[in-house]
Amino acid sequence: MSANLTRALILVDVQNDFCEGGSLAVAGGAEVARRISAYVLAHAQEYASIVATADWHADPGAHFSAHPDYVDSWPAHCRIGTDGALFHPSALPAFEHVDAVFRKGVHSAAYSGFEAFTTEGDNRVALADWLRDRAVEQVDIVGIATDHCVRATALDSSEEGFETRVRLDLTAGVARLSTDAALMAMREADVELVGEPVLG
Repeated sequence: MSANLTRALILVDVQNDFCEGGSLAVAGGAEVARRISAYVLAHAQEYASIVATADWHADPGAHFSAHPDYVDSWPAHCRIGTDGALFHPSALPAFEHVDAVFRKGVHSAAYSGFEAFTTEGDNRVALADWLRDRAVEQVDIVGIATDHCVRATALDSSEEGFETRVRLDLTAGVARLSTDAALMAMREADVELVGEPVLG
């Protein structure tokens, strides 16, 4: 199948700290990383662009806590320069097809990929601007976690005017209750949902 010249694929935060063995592990994260690679290898030619987002924390303030509530505060994760911030090894085959990586949250929580930037020369470019510069109109979203960064990225994508679809079979959720709430919020924002998320 030839590329849809107006559709992009966003891989959200497929990083070691969000997979089994990481500091903020999501059950099923490694399996989702493997599935994403298989999907990209089979379908890369169907997308005009493939991009990835990454948590990239230095000092995000109250986002990190020694006593996290797992709502607004979390154990330290994806610190710049640590193995936890690296993309999961099972996702690396997909990254052979990634055109740009957008990093977020150096000094903030930054759940959404639309808070992220890539560097082009001396310029920082936001995700929405990068996509618009390439005439992208539709976005598919996959990654971790369904109920947090995938949710936030999908809601912002719809708000930015992109026709948005989340491939839930290529996402992993933290918990059933929060994942169900995320699915409801995404539906209310006219995000198309395909499949079922992985839940540990």
